Amino acid sequence: MSVDVEAGPTRKARSFPLYRTLPGLLRDPLEEVLRIARTADGEVVRLDLGASRPFLVTHPDHVQQVLRRESDNFLRIGTFWQPLHGLFGDGIMSEGEPWERSKRVLQPVFTARNVNSATDRMAEAINDVVARFDGPAREGRPLPVLPEMSRIVNETVIRVLFGGKITQTEADRLIPAMEEVAVNIAYRFLLPFVPHAVPLPGDRAFRRGVQVMDETLYALVERFRNHPGEGHDIFTALCQARLAEGGDLDDTWVRDNLLSMFATSTETTTVALSWLWPLLAENPPVEARLREEIDRVVGGEPVQPSHLDDLVYVRQVIQELLRLYPVGWIFPRQATRHTVVGGVPIRPGQTVLISPFLTHRLPSVWADPLRFDPDRFAPEQARRHHRYAYFPFGGGPHQCIGRHVFNVEAQLILTAVMSRYRVRVSLPERPDARIGATLRPKVDFTMTLEPAGDGS
Repeated sequence: MSVDVEAGPTRKARSFPLYRTLPGLLRDPLEEVLRIARTADGEVVRLDLGASRPFLVTHPDHVQQVLRRESDNFLRIGTFWQPLHGLFGDGIMSEGEPWERSKRVLQPVFTARNVNSATDRMAEAINDVVARFDGPAREGRPLPVLPEMSRIVNETVIRVLFGGKITQTEADRLIPAMEEVAVNIAYRFLLPFVPHAVPLPGDRAFRRGVQVMDETLYALVERFRNHPGEGHDIFTALCQARLAEGGDLDDTWVRDNLLSMFATSTETTTVALSWLWPLLAENPPVEARLREEIDRVVGGEPVQPSHLDDLVYVRQVIQELLRLYPVGWIFPRQATRHTVVGGVPIRPGQTVLISPFLTHRLPSVWADPLRFDPDRFAPEQARRHHRYAYFPFGGGPHQCIGRHVFNVEAQLILTAVMSRYRVRVSLPERPDARIGATLRPKVDFTMTLEPAGDGS
C-alpha cells in the first residue's frame, strides 16, 4: 500500500505544553483531554505529557486515514500499547501475524449466521437472569447498577460465547479478578512510560487479578485441550485450532485469546450498559418513548429475537449510548513510516491517539454533542454522518469482531429489564467517568425496580 501523504504544505502541530495542562490532568484527566480536543476542534495537535508527546487525532477524515486508509502504517505497538499488550499478549489484541491468525480462528464464531443462531440462547439467558430481579423489585430493595449489569452480561457471555464450559466456581473467580484488572490498570494506562520497576497505585491488585485469571484460564485450557467438543463458541474454536495446528499454537496463545475475548465481551458491555440508566433518568421523554415502544412490541412477554426488528427506538438508544460512552474510548497507534495527517508530518516511531469518546463529543462533528438524543440515529439522520464521525467499535481491519453480538445483547438486556420493571435510579451526584481501560463511573449508584404491571 502506498503512503497516503496529503498534498499541500505541511505545518508544525500546535502543542499543549505540560505546564499549562498539568493542573487539569492532575485534577480530572478526562475533562482536561476533552477541553484540549474541543479547543483543537478537529486540528491535529500534540500533547506534552512530559516523557511522551503523542499526537491527538479527532477529525473524522483524519481518523479514517489512520484506522482505515493507512492501517498498515499505524500499528498497535509502542509505549501507549504496552499496558494492554502486557495484559492480553499475542492474540486477537496484538498486531501482525499473531493477530491475523487469531482473527482467522475467531472470526467464524461471529458470522451473521452464528450470531443469529446464538440469539435465541442469548435471549433465554438474559430473561433467566433478569427474572431474578423479581424478589428485590417486590421488596423495593435498591441494587448496585454496575455489579448487576455485570451479572447479566457475564452469565450470558459464559453460556453463549463460551459454550457453558466455564463453571460457576470458575466464573466466581474470573469475574472479580477481571474487575480488579479493569480498575487497577488505570495508572499504567495513564502513565505507560513509567518503568515497571517504579511502583504505581493499583499495581499489586492488578497483578493479583491477572494471577487469578491466569490460574483459572490455564486450568480451563488443560481440561479442554484434547477434547474441546463441538459448537460455535470461542472456547471450542480456540481449542480446535490448537489441536489442528499442533505445536505452532501453545497454551499461552489460547490463554491470550481467551482473556482478550472474555474482557472485551464482558467488561466493555457491562460498563456501557451501566451508563444507560442514569442517562434515561436524566431524559424522561426518551424513557417514556422507549417504554411505549417496548410495551407495544413486547408487552408482558419475555423478549425474543423476533421482537428485535420492531424495536427501532431501542436500537437508536443503544447507538446513542455508544456515542457518549463508546466501548473502547481510546486507540493508540504508532507510525511505522513517514506520512502526513491533517497537514502535520508524522515520523516513524511517533504515536497518535484516536478517541471515539473525543470525536463523538466534538461540537463541529455533532450538534449539541453532550445531549442524549437517540433521534440522531433515526434512519433518515444516520445516513448524513461521516463514516468516522461515529466509531464506537474502532474501524478498519481492527474493528471489534464482536460488535454485532454487543448490539444484539444490549438491545435484549435493555428490553428485558424495561418490559418487566420500572427503573428508578438513585444518584448521589451526576456520575462522571474515570480513565482506565474502560470509562467506568467515578461514583457508585443504585437502581430500584418496580414491577411494570404496578402502573406506578
